Amino acid sequence: MSERISMRPIGRVESCFGEKFGTPRQSGLVPEAKGRIVFSEEVPAGACRGLEEFSHVWIVFLFDQVEEKETRWFVRPPRLGGNEKKGVFATRSPFRPNRIGLSLVALEGIFADSLEVSGLDLVDGTVVLDIKPYLPYAEALPEAAAGFAKEAPVMLEVDFADEVRGDLSDVKVALVTRVLSIDPRPAYHDDEERIYGCLIDDLNVKWQVRAGRVIVLSQESLPSSGEMS
Repeated sequence: MSERISMRPIGRVESCFGEKFGTPRQSGLVPEAKGRIVFSEEVPAGACRGLEEFSHVWIVFLFDQVEEKETRWFVRPPRLGGNEKKGVFATRSPFRPNRIGLSLVALEGIFADSLEVSGLDLVDGTVVLDIKPYLPYAEALPEAAAGFAKEAPVMLEVDFADEVRGDLSDVKVALVTRVLSIDPRPAYHDDEERIYGCLIDDLNVKWQVRAGRVIVLSQESLPSSGEMS
């Protein structure tokens, strides 16, 4: 069982999320989160022939920001407040024996060298290992048990002061609002004075959570790495 298996990337993700913090913990929670899967040169244009018949795809990717030595057999899921341990195979923690992840996204466009997608939960630069079409008849199981994660996360209200919103487009405001509404904070954080920051679509956004509401304190445009919206 010690045999090692090698895989080669088929491409990388161009995402509106510039770092792990602030990136949704599950795909589909932020439909406004758009990006691209850019294929490597060895992938021929015909590799996506027929994919236009599908609305959603699975991205098989690598948690490449997690060191391989960081395998954790027992983890503390955020959904349980970070206070209870579960076996890693009962969670979607990135600290896995092999750093493979699955992400279900909506397919927005197909091009010779890339796919446009939405509902992303991946950081910019994430290594992509494979693409597979989503099959509703086989993979949509509403009666399935979902353990401690059977319900969607509670959404928080998000407030922008007029001077903070500035000249942001409605599209960017919607994206920032949705990302912050699912509360990116670590589960064990409960300090209303603490200020957080995250990179969302070339914006450095600073915010707090007060009385269960997200208050956007500031936003600053960063040098663009490619607009996602």
